[in-house]
Amino acid sequence: MKQDTMVALAAGAAIGATATAFAVRAHSRMQLGRVLQSNTAVASTPRYRALVSGLVANGHGHLFKYWAPAGVNDAAKQRLLTTAAAAIHQAVHQPEVEAARLAALQAPNAERRPKQLEMHGDVRDDPYYWLRDDDRKDPEVVAHLKAETAHAKAALADTEQLQEELCKELRARIQEADESAPQRHNGYYYYSRTVEGGQYRVNCRRKLPAGIGAPNENDVMDTSVPEEVLLDEDAEAAKHSFYVVAELEVSPDNKRLAYTVDTGGGEKYTLHVLDLATRKELLTPPVEDMAGNVVWANDSATLFYVTKDKLDRPDKVWRYMVGGGTGGKGISELVYHETDDSYYISVRKSRSDQILTINSGSAVTSETRILNADTPTGEWKVVRPREMEVEYDVRHRGDHLFIMLRDKDAPNSRLLVAPMSDPSKTTTLLKHRDDVKLEGAVVSKDWLVVFQRANGLQAAVVYRLPQDGSAPTKLEGGEKLEFDEPVYGLDPGSQGDFDSQLLRLNYTSLTTPNTILDHNLATSKRVTKKVEPVRGGFDRDDYVTERLWATAEDGTKVPISLVYRKASLKRDGSDPLLLDAYGAYEIPNDVYFSSKRLSLLDRGFVFAVAHVRGGGDMGRLWYENGKYLHKKNTFTDFVACAEHLIAEKWTSKDKLCIEGRSAGGLTMGAVTNLRPDLFNAVIMGVPFVDVLTTMLDPSIPLTEIEWEEWGNPQHKEYYDYMKSYSPVDNVCAVSSEYPHILATGGLHDPRVGYWEPAKYVAKLRHCKTDSNLLLFHCEMGAGHFSNSGRFDRLKDTAREYAFLLKTTSLLPTAGQNGWTSATSPKVSDNGSGK
Repeated sequence: MKQDTMVALAAGAAIGATATAFAVRAHSRMQLGRVLQSNTAVASTPRYRALVSGLVANGHGHLFKYWAPAGVNDAAKQRLLTTAAAAIHQAVHQPEVEAARLAALQAPNAERRPKQLEMHGDVRDDPYYWLRDDDRKDPEVVAHLKAETAHAKAALADTEQLQEELCKELRARIQEADESAPQRHNGYYYYSRTVEGGQYRVNCRRKLPAGIGAPNENDVMDTSVPEEVLLDEDAEAAKHSFYVVAELEVSPDNKRLAYTVDTGGGEKYTLHVLDLATRKELLTPPVEDMAGNVVWANDSATLFYVTKDKLDRPDKVWRYMVGGGTGGKGISELVYHETDDSYYISVRKSRSDQILTINSGSAVTSETRILNADTPTGEWKVVRPREMEVEYDVRHRGDHLFIMLRDKDAPNSRLLVAPMSDPSKTTTLLKHRDDVKLEGAVVSKDWLVVFQRANGLQAAVVYRLPQDGSAPTKLEGGEKLEFDEPVYGLDPGSQGDFDSQLLRLNYTSLTTPNTILDHNLATSKRVTKKVEPVRGGFDRDDYVTERLWATAEDGTKVPISLVYRKASLKRDGSDPLLLDAYGAYEIPNDVYFSSKRLSLLDRGFVFAVAHVRGGGDMGRLWYENGKYLHKKNTFTDFVACAEHLIAEKWTSKDKLCIEGRSAGGLTMGAVTNLRPDLFNAVIMGVPFVDVLTTMLDPSIPLTEIEWEEWGNPQHKEYYDYMKSYSPVDNVCAVSSEYPHILATGGLHDPRVGYWEPAKYVAKLRHCKTDSNLLLFHCEMGAGHFSNSGRFDRLKDTAREYAFLLKTTSLLPTAGQNGWTSATSPKVSDNGSGK
């Protein structure tokens, strides 16, 4: 009360002393009603009207821009006016003005509607269940999502100029007109390019000159050969608000292009086939609502493609005859239907171009069928019948198959070879090792390259194969490709012709832009073919990357990768730090370079990755010890990493920010419930936070497939365990005070329903008692991966970075009447809804 009185007295004096001056500076014809909308009564006196006019004229119109209608929060609006007036004469500081502005906003409070869910005798109240609308059309639901997004925009209104500047800054680092490293295949160089101002790729090829020799690492594409545009995505995207191409496949005779595109964001693709000479569409109408996966048989007339069931599970492979061929024209024939609801399928072609594969897989089991690509109407044969908890991957060469197989005796996999005539007759080439995880293989005519992981780092090992084309009986030696940085990311790039002596690699690190390398397997010579250009004076020597180790509560050592700008790091606990994590599906959270991330690093942030259990960062058992009834290890690992970074003075609680997307969003939700005191700000991207309710409902897409990742809560043991960490079910269980939170969602997301973050935010807003930001931005025209255009996505990044800078008191200052732009360690948006 005493502080409010002082503010009011100071405001009165300030209004009296400055109203005239501000009025002079205001635009003489400014219409106050246009600014305050229905709230003109709040500023009913000449002095208040002059104050509002002056503030707007001096660049502070955001103070009133998103006010609720008259009659809502009117007292808070009055307090904002008096606080702003006091700030003019520095009776209070600008952070207090921002707190008053946020308190004047009206956060949406979703209606609580009675709904009970019962299982195993346990009853859960779910008053926000109604926010789920599978059709995405319910007017009340859509209105609520739009209100949440509008509120997020309003709460970040003081950063709108910063967001615009960040977008320009992020874009300025992009080489807009650029070209990928060409790759030789079947008589052509294939590549894509982008144009100045274009949001999407132009996919192209050039014919190889006559008489060109075998591929070598010094090859340079002859640009005097005319360019052929296969697909101009910019031109096609202009017809749609969302546009993503999943696959581009040129027929073996080089005359046709099959491609699949999503124009809605829901990952429902349309298959097109073009005659490349005439540009005529050969599928009339195109095949709609398919899974995005397509391959050609060797007759260049037969396509195989995959469709989904009603729950978005890829479940059927179809054969389609384009422009005639055996079997007729324009007829889709079903060749395989996966009836087990816990399996999904894909269809692929071997690098040798000799076999096609149908790959069926659950989270823990797989099965592969093969077909000679020369006989598309032939019989598909199973390589190895499915067996629970056995996964394998197949590569073809000559008359034999390389099989990378994981089972209970070889959790990190072993490599086998077997004759195609009888794949059960296997010979072990690489035995299982406890400390090395086999992750994949690239096979060519003369070479085998095995990609493996040890101690969290990737490597590639090269083996020469018998030159007569026969199957190897053993592998000896092997050249390990070495890299110098302490933490990096490595994977095979797009490989060229099967008889090529080149291995293409994608290499990156937290300080090294994505780099395309061609390694000559015969000579061990390596040439850099492309380095992602970073404009704006980037120098990798200005940044340092390190690897640390935290100790989890059970004694497990958990790796942390981090990067910072040398000149910015203080290492006294005052540095802001953004800690990222994923932790699911055995997917390694490998490091990579991001030019966008420089906007944080150059503002003093440290960026770190916690390689928590549940991912594949440290091998198969690392994954198994972070799933099912061990899932909480993911969360306690993350907490241990956060505490380690604080203890070692990389940051502090009031400067520590965290982020994760999808299953990583689950990690964020769980750790925020578990230790809300440990973090300053949280970004939850399309977060899987309503775990228990989703896993109990087979009508939700992909639920049954996911049981082998999280467990089936129809069994009480899994139900109880899942309920103990599911973020929506544990909101405010430990504390009613939470860090700043920004959650995002996509209306058409088929992987994580938009209602999951919507319910989480609604429930948290109802129970939390702090005044920290609680924001939910729902993209109404996109899905799991947000906007499709490369520049449109920059807006999402700018919004998130502005949120981080705002909540860590790092917004830029702008002197004007002693005024600084909003910078507040104690910002408030009336997020409790109380």
